[in-house]
Amino acid sequence: MSEENSINKLIRIMETLRSPEGCPWDREQSVKSLRPYIIEEAFETVEAIDNFDPANRKSIDELKKELGDLLLQVIFISQMTKESGLFDFEDVAEAISNKLVNRHPHVFSDTIVKDSNEVLTNWNLIKKDKESRKNLLDGIPVAMPAINLSQRYASRAASVGFDWNKWEDVVAKIEEEWLELLDAAESGTKEKMEHELGDLIFAVVNLGRKLGIDSEKALKGCAARFKQRFDKMEEIDPDFINGDRSLEHLEDLWQKAKKELK
Repeated sequence: MSEENSINKLIRIMETLRSPEGCPWDREQSVKSLRPYIIEEAFETVEAIDNFDPANRKSIDELKKELGDLLLQVIFISQMTKESGLFDFEDVAEAISNKLVNRHPHVFSDTIVKDSNEVLTNWNLIKKDKESRKNLLDGIPVAMPAINLSQRYASRAASVGFDWNKWEDVVAKIEEEWLELLDAAESGTKEKMEHELGDLIFAVVNLGRKLGIDSEKALKGCAARFKQRFDKMEEIDPDFINGDRSLEHLEDLWQKAKKELK
């Protein structure tokens, strides 16, 4: 079955589910009621991407399944807005098609670019102009996780030249922010400590960006390793979670867990 026919089939299924003869639960939904499901499906898709292995059939099928679940949410909302006379899935597809053409004048027009960095710069400037946004950083969802938001702000700012020349320069910035955080900690003022801690984390995120590392992914990996090691500590000494072990004993358990997991 062709991609077009498959999409049409999915649209027809959703029309049936939303019809008077369809599913009561589907008919009860609204655009806003689907918000938590979109978030959930997006995170499940990200997890499938993180675990994706093109040599593993199960991994391939899992990513395909999660992409389908995410697509369903788009079809679902498009059907509800169609019923309200607002727009349908065809309009959604048309809008993104037009956007892709407009944002790639170096492909669909006569604009010349020298590299991908210039493509990104043009993308952001066109976006700002086409969407009538006041500022370059407008339009990035502030509801994003803080590290992702920081990466997006920094990346967009860098696309117009507001950036460090090399990663070593960011290290110097981190050292500066670290000292400012220590001063704030000595002052004992929570608001100031929070401010300086945010500056330090933002600088570290920028170091990751300059090194080509996704800070969200890096921190997620760190958290996963911490859990794995902590679970191993509990496996070695199940009773330590009672909270009556010394810090020295816990440190010894931690080192044993790290060694066993290598």
